[in-house]
Amino acid sequence: MIRVMARAAVFADRDGTLCVEKNYLGDPAEVELIPGAAEGVALLRGAGFAVVVVTNQAGVARGFFGEDAVAAVNRRLVELLEGSGAAVDGVYYCPHHSEYGKGEYGKDCNCRKPRPGMLQRAARELDLDLRRSYMVGDKVSDVATAATADCAGGILVLTGYGVEHREKLERERVRTLHVADDFLGAAQWIFGHERRAC
Repeated sequence: MIRVMARAAVFADRDGTLCVEKNYLGDPAEVELIPGAAEGVALLRGAGFAVVVVTNQAGVARGFFGEDAVAAVNRRLVELLEGSGAAVDGVYYCPHHSEYGKGEYGKDCNCRKPRPGMLQRAARELDLDLRRSYMVGDKVSDVATAATADCAGGILVLTGYGVEHREKLERERVRTLHVADDFLGAAQWIFGHERRAC
């Protein structure tokens, strides 16, 4: 019996990376795709990558909104992507925060980026090869997750909080493979990098 090789993935942060940063987005009516995000997702899927959204949602931990609101926003994001000819393979979120979380959400979990829990869960459930995968986001915590999850590397985008986190990335000496203007730029870089590696 021939075993099919696990797929490589591109893990994408949600707010500030695929959709416009709204500072604790809890209303699906406010979801707005960043220009080029859907095109980037479609490019990666066409190249054989799984695309998986992984998002910290401390708004739940802080009591700003419930998990039902996160689910509604995630559904709207998926709808907008699919309406633009793109699709994602999964969406995972962390509702916890060890410092500001209330009740059951105030815990030191393994799923909040830069910890690897969401990526590891996705790898198990979707049969993904983390070592051949990338993490893309607008924060240092996104880029750092690539290392904790043993991925090929992290890419910072300059949308959302990316500009200010670029300086933080350099100060904290967090290794990044590339800095892109936006998710489409990150997708194009990954596509070209993979072609050069073949």
